[in-house]
Amino acid sequence: MKIATVEQMRSMDRRAIETLGIPEMILMENAGLAAVAVLDRETGIAGKRFTVLCGIGNNGGDGFVVARVIHSRGGRVKVFALGDTGKLQGAARTHFQILGKLPVPVTRVEALQDIRRDVLHADRIVDALFGTGLDREIGGLYREVIQFLNESGRPVLSLDIPSGINGDNGAVMGIAVRADCTVTYGLPKIGNLLYPGHAYGGRLYVSHISFPPALTAGEALHAEINAPLALPPRAPDGHKGSFGEALFIAGAKNYYGAPYFAALSFLKAGGGYARLAAPAAITPFIAQKGSEIVFLPQAETAAGSLALENKAVLLETAARMDFTVIGPGVSLAEETQALVRELAGAIETPLLIDGDGLTALVGHPEILRGRKAPTILTPHLGEMSRITGKSADELRRDRLGCLRDAARDLAATIVLKGAHSLIGTPEGRVFVNLTGNAGMATAGAGDVLTGAIAAMHGLGLAVTEAVRQGVYLHGLAGDLAAAEIGMDGLTAQDILEALPRALKAERDAGGASPGADGKITVI
Repeated sequence: MKIATVEQMRSMDRRAIETLGIPEMILMENAGLAAVAVLDRETGIAGKRFTVLCGIGNNGGDGFVVARVIHSRGGRVKVFALGDTGKLQGAARTHFQILGKLPVPVTRVEALQDIRRDVLHADRIVDALFGTGLDREIGGLYREVIQFLNESGRPVLSLDIPSGINGDNGAVMGIAVRADCTVTYGLPKIGNLLYPGHAYGGRLYVSHISFPPALTAGEALHAEINAPLALPPRAPDGHKGSFGEALFIAGAKNYYGAPYFAALSFLKAGGGYARLAAPAAITPFIAQKGSEIVFLPQAETAAGSLALENKAVLLETAARMDFTVIGPGVSLAEETQALVRELAGAIETPLLIDGDGLTALVGHPEILRGRKAPTILTPHLGEMSRITGKSADELRRDRLGCLRDAARDLAATIVLKGAHSLIGTPEGRVFVNLTGNAGMATAGAGDVLTGAIAAMHGLGLAVTEAVRQGVYLHGLAGDLAAAEIGMDGLTAQDILEALPRALKAERDAGGASPGADGKITVI
């Protein structure tokens, strides 16, 4: 499923109205009907009490339709308008006038006390205040009303996006409605899916409101949900080399976990043959826990990290591999950082760079741009800031745009790790991943991800698809582990151990739909 920016959604609305001839009245009617379908599913309509809070834009117009349809289905509904209804325009004004001919109370809110009683006694509140067009912080009476809603404990349905959430980046504009569920129109907006906005929306429903696929699946929409992919069948007569051979260049003194998690997760996610090139002194300790890994002990620097003299043998080994990972726990030792740069420029097979390996390449974009084989980068927000030269705040304001630009500039597939990780491709596509949970914010989780991505390539997926499936699978493993033991205290080991179950679930599903994880329902 594609994802839209606020401006892209406005453009779709204009095309539907001006090119396809779908009247704005019908689009607004369909939006209201979709919301009532959600209310019926969540609460029921007949005999229930509803309070609908409307602004004076199109979101408020959707709310007027919702109120009218609730009334027609036997619900008890009151409408409260914030703002001067004399300023309503277009379809919103027409739907307001229709509502005025029905025995539905409509009250203009002058003070918080005007809504207090009806909010507290409603079975469900409908939030139709702002929608996705909000571009400033909320203050005054609107802020008081939203704060009261959040404190009331009453269940809320938000229309399109919780009021107060920025539709393009998920930021909270001073204050925002905490909804139990949200119905969004046409397509999910970026703000519906990125945090913190996603946490405010509750269960997310999507209604295309009669937009045809030519609009909702157009090539101009470069962002989409990271749907799971069907995995190639596992050959019954295959051997370990049939399922990928990967080299992991990782580890240093005091960094035993990163190389272990990276290499073993490759095997746990279905990969065939994992070779770990780590400093000789730490190899025996890692081997005690990861005996399935094949070890290539390497010469060390005085600081206990990988020495530059290893370059030739590492290049020779990498040339025989299907995939190479470099960086987990290699340390920031100057000589090792130089080794990473020289290897990154010379390895001619698909290369994933993570952790300390990313630090080595900060300020050296020419190395990445000059690579002939596919490159994958897996930074968190801080590492992405250093790679791009943009501040963390700049990245938060436009995560998808910044990621898209960086992936094209560096000719790399980039995984911007975090809650709902993003995947950017050199072609300019961006995928938003919905698996995973807060318990995965733990040391070593990113190293498990590197191995999962490498394994997906070993199983036969092309590089971009391997990255997408690896990110999805990694998050799913975290979700399975959290479902069993909870998010508190979740470790990288728990995620690693859940990888086979996640892989089995995906094979059993055969490549599920974008909403298969239960976070999005299409109505």
